[in-house]
Amino acid sequence: MIDSHCHIDLETFDDDRDDVLQRAFQAGIQRLLVLGLSNQQFPKLLSLHERYPQVDIALGLHPYFLKLQDDANTQLTLDELSRLASLHTEHFIAFGEMGLDGSLALDMAYQQKILSYQLQLATNYKKPVILHHRKSHNQLISLLKAQNYQGGGILHAFSGSYQEAKTYIDMGFLLGVGGTITYARAKKTRESIAKVPLDKLVVETDSPDMPISGFQGQRNQPSQLSLVVKALAELKKTSSIEVEQQTTENYLTLFGLSLN
Repeated sequence: MIDSHCHIDLETFDDDRDDVLQRAFQAGIQRLLVLGLSNQQFPKLLSLHERYPQVDIALGLHPYFLKLQDDANTQLTLDELSRLASLHTEHFIAFGEMGLDGSLALDMAYQQKILSYQLQLATNYKKPVILHHRKSHNQLISLLKAQNYQGGGILHAFSGSYQEAKTYIDMGFLLGVGGTITYARAKKTRESIAKVPLDKLVVETDSPDMPISGFQGQRNQPSQLSLVVKALAELKKTSSIEVEQQTTENYLTLFGLSLN
């Protein structure tokens, strides 16, 4: 199994990060992707990857961690992102987590500007992207089309209609499937994912967020990924082994990696 999206660099894991990783490996997790959130946080990811080669990392600016700045300071932020990309291109496998979030007070035009820059950077470096969405499918799809982005990647924590799922897949994206599908009430997302071919999916925990059904209020962690796999297998009417094998292959193919 591969956890295609988690945030084990966050402060909530500072006291037991090594134990969390050991539990993950013991539970059958072979690789994990830890996402970039800000320029300031990226050195912590580099240290984590150096200590644990099984931990893949990404570089990006998450909308939650952005703040509206004047043009000069915005350019400084983007220039620093570009500098980090140039210095560490061999150490990270994707750009992200990036995207658009309609639930934030942050101006959408500003979010779009930051996202556009990151998409162009990903194109220049020929690396996939990890996209965040929330109440923003229409804006996100429009921006991807307007920019003619063709580098592929993962749409993290997909929730939406089958038509929206198909649109992203047709644009070259895999869909990230997490704890949402373990809830019976997530009917629309479960129905959409059930229709998506398994070779277009990857599994994720989004640790410490996106809790699994039955574990609400608790810190999520990569070792619980098997519960997502089980729920996906039930939706796809197949075995957990088949889900593990196919989603692992999907991840490795996207990033040009191997388990050796």
